[in-house]
Amino acid sequence: MGDRRRIAFVLGTSAGGVGRHVRMLAAGLVREGHAVLVAGPRATEDTFGFTGVGARFTPVPISGRPHPLNDLKAVARLRRATAGAGVVHAHGLRAGALAALGLAGTRTPLAVTLHNAATAGGAVGAVFAALERVVARRADTVLTVSPDLAERMRALGARDVRPAVVPAPALPEPRRTVAETRGDLGVGERPVLLTVARLAQQKGLSELLSVAAGPFDQEPVFLVAGGGPLAGELQARIDREGLPVRLLGDRDDVADLLRVATAVVVPSRWEGQPLSVQEALRAGCPLVATAVGGVPEMVGEAGVLVPYGDVAAMRGAVRDLLGDPALRARLARAALARGAALPGEAEALTSVHTVYVEIARG
Repeated sequence: MGDRRRIAFVLGTSAGGVGRHVRMLAAGLVREGHAVLVAGPRATEDTFGFTGVGARFTPVPISGRPHPLNDLKAVARLRRATAGAGVVHAHGLRAGALAALGLAGTRTPLAVTLHNAATAGGAVGAVFAALERVVARRADTVLTVSPDLAERMRALGARDVRPAVVPAPALPEPRRTVAETRGDLGVGERPVLLTVARLAQQKGLSELLSVAAGPFDQEPVFLVAGGGPLAGELQARIDREGLPVRLLGDRDDVADLLRVATAVVVPSRWEGQPLSVQEALRAGCPLVATAVGGVPEMVGEAGVLVPYGDVAAMRGAVRDLLGDPALRARLARAALARGAALPGEAEALTSVHTVYVEIARG
């Protein structure tokens, strides 16, 4: 058992929410006097700057997909890097499983936060299923971002499963007026339906394009803020079908975009505690979202929920929202109320503190 004041975080490839969450926890723990180590791919340090908040960083090659040779190297490096840690807290399924294997034979307690569901099929899906069993059996505590993940971990035999607290960072103040933002976007007075998402398969963007095909009486424009590997494929379809959709790429003005949005549309195949939904709620923006993962629990009465993949249902929900100002106003009020009740950084730090103390005691 190492020094309880030494906390080691482990994460894999991350371009967004997981890395920001680890950075937030690391910064809070450093402020409280903990010695914090972050182990993960070099690119995560370049993106999130863990050393900038006082943590130490050690590079470990944890990729998003199974890679036997690199995984063996990662296990060995994690074993060396986490020696003497009081608690190891891994984020993500692969990071959790590799950390568990690296800690085999030691008494170092392990917490694993599962931020995403394993949705791959075939051989890759079978590997991820095996990793889930490793995490369920070897982690002292598993933190999950949605009820379905919690249920799966319990079914696999996890000893202690608890809800994760993964708050979105506070939105910055808008930089422009609504009129200025609309002018810069060139949308005139058309209704704006905003999606903030990485352009990846999990986000259901193909279904979003089908929804955008309409028809709609109000001639809305669908704006998608975010970059990712599907950008070329999505843009080609938008051009081919003449869809009222604009891919904005990565943006640093989401607060401005939310102010002009009639609603936020979340078409995802699966989500846990999506930062984009939390931001929409805090901004008082109505939601049309798929009823997947942790979304229903988070959205509550602040949005219209539809089954994933049901394009007709999502299109109908958008159409109803556009045509009913009273519905929009009611959902906006509910969004503000739910946004005000969302947990923040203090609650996230309290949550992990409780876990660390309990698993360190055994």
